[in-house]
Order: sequence, then C-alpha cells, then structure tokens
Amino acid sequence: MSAHKPTPRQDEKTAIDWNEIHRRLDSIRVIIERGWAPDTEQTRRILQARAQALASEPGKIQTDAECLRVMEFRLAHERYAVESRHVREVVALENLTPLPGAPAFVCGIVNVRGEILSVIDIKKFFDLPQKGLPDLHKIIVLQSDNMLFGVLADTITGVRQIPLAGIQPSLPTLIGIREEYLKGVTPERTVILDAEKLLADEKIIVREQVEG
Repeated sequence: MSAHKPTPRQDEKTAIDWNEIHRRLDSIRVIIERGWAPDTEQTRRILQARAQALASEPGKIQTDAECLRVMEFRLAHERYAVESRHVREVVALENLTPLPGAPAFVCGIVNVRGEILSVIDIKKFFDLPQKGLPDLHKIIVLQSDNMLFGVLADTITGVRQIPLAGIQPSLPTLIGIREEYLKGVTPERTVILDAEKLLADEKIIVREQVEG
C-alpha cells in the first residue's frame, strides 16, 4: 500500500518566482533593443549622411567678405535689393508733396522729422515698364556722406545675407537698368541695385534740376 502524498497547498501552486520573471523581461528588452539596432549597411548610410552634413556645415557659415548684406523690397510685384549699409531707415509713405519742375522719376518730397527728402521712383529712373499696380507704403531712406534721398517701395521683404558666389552679373532679359547701377541678380531674380552709385549720381540732386 503506497504512502499517500500530501496534496500541495494552494499557496504553493501559485507561488511566483519574481527573479525568473525579471530575468525574462531583461532578456526580452535586450532582444527588442537589438531588433531596433541598424544593421551594417544601415550603419554605413547613417555615418555617411552625418559626414556629409558635417562637411557641408562650414559652407553654410559665410563670412562678411563672402556675403552681401542687403535689404530686399518689392515694387510693382518685382523684387529689388540694396546694400543695408546704405540704408539709414525705413519710414511710412505719408504726406508726399509733388515737386513742380522736378524730373519724372522724382515723385515729390516728404518731411521726415524736420528733414526734407526727395523721393525717387526707381522704375521711372531706369525707364522700366510699369508692370502691375504699385501699392506704395514705404520709403527706404538711402544715405551717403553727400547725398540723402528716399526710394519708393510697396513692402519691405527683409534683410538677409546673399553669398557673392550666387550673384549673377546680369540677365539677358533684364533691360533698362544700366550696368553701372547694378550689383547683380540673385538666382531668385532679385535685382540688387548699386546704392553707392545711385547716391553718387548728380542727376538725382533735385535742387540742380528744379526750375525757379
């Protein structure tokens, strides 16, 4: 007659080996992490992309000698720019007074904090076709040691650095603006005017051309 084995207690049946569970969880975590790790080819592509990004980074950081800092603006739906070093300020177009006897490109004069400035329409100055209707709101005040005047603008786009290497001397389709007044044209077809040449042009001195 065999001996009767005692029936295991209920708590012995349901005992949990927590150490074993933690060990399995750790194993699963390692497997998952290895599953997300890139293979050799993926690692090569990632490292190559990082190397290219690092190599191209210095090219993005342009020195002042390699760039032209300009203020961009729109006039009659076309884009222009002048070097920001020649820009004294931008003011709202208010109380423009026509000046009888002045050249056609002189729209009139304005009073800016007690200073009387002549205001120039560069499209008329260059005899460019008037494409689109202007929505004039701003005057860009250009200044040199001997000259001060304003240039009409619809809106000011902003100030930015333009790499000199990307500036084209001119475009075959760009007519009217003579070479001496042109710094160049950007790939986005923004016309960069030579503000220094404009400020030195005696034709813009209104007092010498107004009769009486």
